Amino acid sequence: MNSSETIRLTEIYQSIQGESSFVGQRCVFVRLTGCNLRCNYCDTEYSFYGGKNHSINDILNKVNDYNCNLIEITGGEPLLQKGVLPLMNIMCEEGKTVLIETSGNRDISVVDPRVHIIMDLKTPSSGESERNRYENIKFLKSKDEVKFVIGSEEDYIWSRDKLISENLNELCGNVIFSPVFEGVKYSDIVDWIIRDGIDVTFQLQLHKFIWDPAEKGV
Repeated sequence: MNSSETIRLTEIYQSIQGESSFVGQRCVFVRLTGCNLRCNYCDTEYSFYGGKNHSINDILNKVNDYNCNLIEITGGEPLLQKGVLPLMNIMCEEGKTVLIETSGNRDISVVDPRVHIIMDLKTPSSGESERNRYENIKFLKSKDEVKFVIGSEEDYIWSRDKLISENLNELCGNVIFSPVFEGVKYSDIVDWIIRDGIDVTFQLQLHKFIWDPAEKGV
């Protein structure tokens, strides 16, 4: 296993999972630096630039200090850095539950099959929906998750139609409809889901209701 790569890192911290099927669980977040997309609703722009280079062993040591078995690799876009692949492999070998949150623009076929993928499909209001990599869908596993961030009724309709046309309920374990924070009215999305009878998980970003939405490291 190659652990000689270095990774540009924005932060490592412990919190609870605010999203996904692991919501509410204690988790260590490893936030990598850099992103090739510029979504209109992005809430982690501070991770686009800066950061510091760390060895994989240094990152592993920092993660292990928290004595937590659930790890999320996030960004930015973590799959921009090739060192993330051996990092995740080693974490899996150590028996950790490893999640990666990715924009859906990068190839997920290279990810260790033991890793739990949480993949966005970018909606029209993101400004980046034309850059979705639909080839990724065939690589989704039954434990993986697809997330749509919804900022308007147009986004909802687009997401509903993708859910059906791409057969996502059959291909992955969980499909999340998550509203843009303080954007579209939350109850409207719930009403639309019930009206259309679709099987998705409506989910708010829990951490933004516990702490200040602009606070980092939570």
